[in-house]
Amino acid sequence: MGMALQTKSFRLPQVLLPAAATKSQSYQPEPLDLSHCQRNDESNQRFTNEQAANAYAAGFHNRLKRAQQLIIGRLLAALAVLVCSFIGSSSIYADKLVFSDEFNGPVGAKVNSANWTAETGGAGWGNKELQFYTDSTDNAYLDGNGSLVIKAIKLGPPLNLKCWYGPCQYTSARLITKGKFDLRYGRFEARIKVPRGRGVWPAFWLLGNNIDAVGWPNCGEIDIMEHIGREPASVYGTVHGPGYSGAKGIGGSYTFLDNKAVADDFHVFAVEWSGEKIRWFVDGKNYKTLTPKDLPDRARWVFDHPFFLILNFAVGGEWPGSPDETTVFPQTMLVDYVRVYTR
Repeated sequence: MGMALQTKSFRLPQVLLPAAATKSQSYQPEPLDLSHCQRNDESNQRFTNEQAANAYAAGFHNRLKRAQQLIIGRLLAALAVLVCSFIGSSSIYADKLVFSDEFNGPVGAKVNSANWTAETGGAGWGNKELQFYTDSTDNAYLDGNGSLVIKAIKLGPPLNLKCWYGPCQYTSARLITKGKFDLRYGRFEARIKVPRGRGVWPAFWLLGNNIDAVGWPNCGEIDIMEHIGREPASVYGTVHGPGYSGAKGIGGSYTFLDNKAVADDFHVFAVEWSGEKIRWFVDGKNYKTLTPKDLPDRARWVFDHPFFLILNFAVGGEWPGSPDETTVFPQTMLVDYVRVYTR
């Protein structure tokens, strides 16, 4: 994806007006006082009026030329600042592709097992979520048109799956690259069309690959995109670590113009992560930047080791709330691609 940069043409001024002149006035040189103009040659002859006028005109032309050059220089400098500002707002941190899943394959096929593992269970996942995650193609499959489908289904009787709150009412999917791909620093992006409705909670995020050794939140978490259905025009980007996890996570949100629903179309969600900062993007626009200085006092920056990727679609939970009668099931999260770049 690329963006074309357009610049407006400009016309150099024909003359430079004195500060007191208005746009309706033309500039007229003041009458020349030639009484003091003398040549310092052997004859000590005075300039003629014609010679003096020519000399004055030549000097005026040189001053005008220098002024025009100065204007051009300043305009070019301003343009350079504008271009750098534009590029900085939608920069690509890295351009070496090191991971990609374009989700090409026949309709109904499983995701590529060389890239992804399906996590399963209905214990609430630390957030009192309502779904049971399965490894079934009922909940995660290719649509045959180049997208991954993660589908949340509302179950009817008999309810045989067990969740933390009793018989499970919903199923969905959670896919991870743990043990198959992880990376420290780079650009992580995905093109996603989120589901809609109260109680839906799709996410694209990263977890530290040392989670089994140090646990959460010490391993670190980078949420590239979270969307909760009760806020249809917004998405969130957040980090979690020791001393700033759960409701104390640090990040920002992006709200679409005119409160346009996120679920209306595909959007590209990305982070650019380096040793000094993490930047969040929606459709190329940088809406949040975080550095170690933004953490609470004495809090530790734990984003200095490899992280793996996660795509999931949760239903309910403490943050989004439960679905209500207005939420239509099944709902789908569509993923056109996932790409990771490094330097």
